Amino acid sequence: MELSWGSFTGMKIKAIIFDVNETLLDMQKLEDEINAGLGNSLGFQIWFSKLLHYSLVENEIGSHHDFSKVAFATLKMAASYFGKEFSEKEIQSLLRLVKELPAYPEVGMVLKALKEDYHLIALTNGNQETAEAQLKYAKIDEYFNGIYSVDVVGKFKPHPSTYQKVLKDYKLKAHEAIMVAAHGWDIAGAQNAGLKTVFVARKGKSLYPLVNTADGLVKDLKGLMETL
Repeated sequence: MELSWGSFTGMKIKAIIFDVNETLLDMQKLEDEINAGLGNSLGFQIWFSKLLHYSLVENEIGSHHDFSKVAFATLKMAASYFGKEFSEKEIQSLLRLVKELPAYPEVGMVLKALKEDYHLIALTNGNQETAEAQLKYAKIDEYFNGIYSVDVVGKFKPHPSTYQKVLKDYKLKAHEAIMVAAHGWDIAGAQNAGLKTVFVARKGKSLYPLVNTADGLVKDLKGLMETL
């Protein structure tokens, strides 16, 4: 992937909205734990795909369980896929590390620098308690003006209402905010809501080819800081 920037010339960016998991936080510890539990090197990917899939199902059927409950249910489904049956206690044990994920090495430094000039907002599919615990554990919570769970609107990203809630609360026009994410589906959702977007090309992550590319493509958050 060629990493480049679209043009932000003449635009007044007031806020930067960050996805949390895999954008700011390194999920490798959790991936290793789930792969070991499921006995397969693709276990985490199978589970995480189901987690995102069924969050979208909830959007479509008008249901909304918080992300932790969907994570629990879909890990049980993933276990069945691999011919395993986990107890409730075993599933909780596998998922415990979600609140103990480190930030990627550059994240704290970049957020500290960006906070001087922009409102920084975290927007995650996770529930509020988990989101706050994650950012506190990673020692980056102090850099955010706001931490948002999608539970506040009862829809999961990439539903437009999730991004629009942040814009409304901060009295922002869509073009005054940048959504930063390592997920193609999140970039597509933010674009649909009118936001500028920056894709972080973390290992194994890619954009969705059937929508417009992100306004900016960076290898890590240092690319974001250097450009802004």
